Amino acid sequence: MSKVQYINHELLEMVCGQSATSQRRRKNYNFHQPADPAQRMLNALEPDSYVCPHRHSTPPKDEGFLILQGRGAAIVFKDDGKISEIFPLDPSKNLWGVDIPAGRFHTIVALASKTVFYEVKPGPYNPLTDKGFAPWAPPEGHPDAIAYHQELIHLVSESGQI
Repeated sequence: MSKVQYINHELLEMVCGQSATSQRRRKNYNFHQPADPAQRMLNALEPDSYVCPHRHSTPPKDEGFLILQGRGAAIVFKDDGKISEIFPLDPSKNLWGVDIPAGRFHTIVALASKTVFYEVKPGPYNPLTDKGFAPWAPPEGHPDAIAYHQELIHLVSESGQI
């Protein structure tokens, strides 16, 4: 039987510390095991961390994000890569989260240091089928990824919703 895990300031600070020193500038803290029927995790991001737009369609999985601290946004795209919707997430403004239906391209961005999302989606986790990356977005590590990420941040800021 799994133990009850408390989500508190100390846990968030630990994960944020790992995020700040990681090459990808983000860190997951998983509450689930790979075979569990639900994936539940903390996702700590720094503002310069690029999460390549992706969707969960094979198998179809809805995905929910709640922001625990910091400021961020979830961006949902049309299949051609145009932005469909921007969802600002800021606990100080009572903008707590978003639930994204299966098959919709999306990403999350951090707009403040030490931003932490609680993420949940159906399991089990299979790295071969977990994400279908957007063909129109540069993959993580690609030379164009930094400029694309900065453009997303600019569009979120320009939207006036944050």
